[in-house]
Amino acid sequence: MATSTKKPKRKKTQKKLVIVESPAKAKTIEKYLGRTYKVVASKGHVRDLPKSRMGVDVDNDYEPNYISIRGKGDTIKALKSEAKKAQKVYLAADPDREGESIAWHLSHLLNLDPTDNNRVVFNEITKDAVKDAFKSPRSIDMNLVDAQQARRILDRLVGYSISPLLWSKVKKGLSAGRVQSIALKLIIDRENEIKNFKPVEYWTIDSEFKHKRNKFAASFYGLNGKKHDLPNNEAVQKVLAKLDPKGDFDITKVIRKERKRQPQPPFTTSSMQQDANRKLNFRTRKTMMAAQQLYEGINIGKAGSQGLITYMRTDSTRISTIAKHEASSFIHEKYGAEYAATKPIKGKLPEGAQDAHEAIRPTSVYRTPAEMKQYLTNDQYKLYSLIWNRFMASQMTPAVMDTMAVTIEQNGVTFKANGSKMKFDGFLKIYKDGKEKDNLLPDLNEGDTVKLAKTDPAQHFTQPPARYSEANLIKALEENGVGRPSTYAPTLDTIQRRYYVKLTARRFEPTELGEIVNAIIQEYFPDIVNVGFTAGLEKELDGIEEGDQDWVKVVDNFYKPFSTEVSHAQDTIEKVQIKDEPAGFDCDICGAPMVIKMGRYGKFYACSRFPDCRNTKAIVKEIGVICPKCHEGQVIERKSKRNRIFYGCSRYPDCDFVSWDKPVGRDCPKDGHFLVEKKIKGGIQVVCPNGDYEEPAQK
Repeated sequence: MATSTKKPKRKKTQKKLVIVESPAKAKTIEKYLGRTYKVVASKGHVRDLPKSRMGVDVDNDYEPNYISIRGKGDTIKALKSEAKKAQKVYLAADPDREGESIAWHLSHLLNLDPTDNNRVVFNEITKDAVKDAFKSPRSIDMNLVDAQQARRILDRLVGYSISPLLWSKVKKGLSAGRVQSIALKLIIDRENEIKNFKPVEYWTIDSEFKHKRNKFAASFYGLNGKKHDLPNNEAVQKVLAKLDPKGDFDITKVIRKERKRQPQPPFTTSSMQQDANRKLNFRTRKTMMAAQQLYEGINIGKAGSQGLITYMRTDSTRISTIAKHEASSFIHEKYGAEYAATKPIKGKLPEGAQDAHEAIRPTSVYRTPAEMKQYLTNDQYKLYSLIWNRFMASQMTPAVMDTMAVTIEQNGVTFKANGSKMKFDGFLKIYKDGKEKDNLLPDLNEGDTVKLAKTDPAQHFTQPPARYSEANLIKALEENGVGRPSTYAPTLDTIQRRYYVKLTARRFEPTELGEIVNAIIQEYFPDIVNVGFTAGLEKELDGIEEGDQDWVKVVDNFYKPFSTEVSHAQDTIEKVQIKDEPAGFDCDICGAPMVIKMGRYGKFYACSRFPDCRNTKAIVKEIGVICPKCHEGQVIERKSKRNRIFYGCSRYPDCDFVSWDKPVGRDCPKDGHFLVEKKIKGGIQVVCPNGDYEEPAQK
């Protein structure tokens, strides 16, 4: 009888399951961990408070009623199936309160013990960081979970108490929140400052002096060595009357100094959002989206998917010792020892900063922006360059400037001139921002004389404060201790979607609706828009995270007086009538007058006989250009749901022409494509979208 040569089947080894938040991150981490691990994504939160009701039992220690998020059924089912088959389950959500909360919710859904050492955190998605993290898993940090839970419940109590009030008293679709109410108030307060601003006249006397063959600029400073203001032309003429234009002017003082210009610390979330807005013209949401992609992993050829930056939600400027050493080695190799700082700049943490993570930095400085450019989208490349340059600059020596301050006098009239020259560029070798131009003065010494070449008196008026840009508003929120790194982008997004504010020339302008909502909240819920109160609440949330505060007590101390305010407001506030404006033309369906109504996304035309006649029209602005696609309709200015201006054809939907950039009504002389206006720093430029043609920029 022949013996069987068939080998027995090898028993399948159970894999260890790792659950992260995003599929992109899952692919990168699975590659690092190897075949004994399976990495899957929860795709964000899996449980939350119900949307249809409050979901918080205020009579039972604010017990939250969490439910599985609608649409997540298949994901949860798949996670449960994988968890049953797994040898062990690790929860590797993001390293912050939100991530800790997601891990806790997953442990409940998958029947995992939250006290088990199954929580893994890493600040960067690199092979070494990920492998090191799995050597020391910990239990779920309930202080972090409670801090997040307290924030979520506070926001739900505020939102689901005030929002229905606004629906009944103003209009449906409105909302109110703790941080968004402060942001709205800041914008409206600034608008009121601008409206109430009274310009004050003042004058300057800019002059040009000549020393031998060299000319240089100086400005009037004062009389008899003391600073003197020029409130009007009469004061200017009195000064000019003292001067002998053809006589000598004496150099009475020359001060030469060496001034050091320090680099800035590496980015926090807030400073990254501000710089990306100022330098790249990125909206906050766009910045965070690109940063998330850079953090989760980019395919960089043979090396595969690599996380290029550290975790992008942080309020710390701290840098790991390993990263400092790597940066120092790179600077020595590339630029020389004189450029490497022995003690890199330390940033000052904002009050209340958690300092839980490092600053935002490249995971390896040897992956330079130039080398990574081929693997990145345009937005990713711009942001990565900004992050890489800022971090490298923070590890370099200061720039050194030779400065010269000169005092010029004649008949008791004092002028001053300042000059500077770069002595050593230091960190400016890689981080130029346009402020480093030399301003040279002639070689002047005390006792020298100079001649007056010309004077230029000019009238000025003080200017009102500027409206907030996204960058300035984030800075104001951070300085006031309101919100945290993860809250800024959704806050700015919400106040625009609700049409409480609109962006005009990249600056926030409140709408009529925003002013109505702010007035109600300010009168009936003063604590909600009190910057000090809200910042104090943030500190209490930090106290919960540190284990010093009980989350139920923090919520209770807020809710008891707040619920009384809600009852009072419900009984007191009268229905607000937002009056319709006449449109100036009649309805083309029934002939009744059309009016301008306020909608969720702004104003629109509607028939005055609504609801009997439901005719509506968008308010459009023609730009005087014929549609370059159908050559029949007019190009009109439209607004997206996010309140961003774009351009489309008036014959839509018959013609589907759209463009984010404004067409100019001319075709490219090279390829015949329609030309558009692009906004650039300091003006506009007409270009071909195909990139083959551009005209000189105009202011």
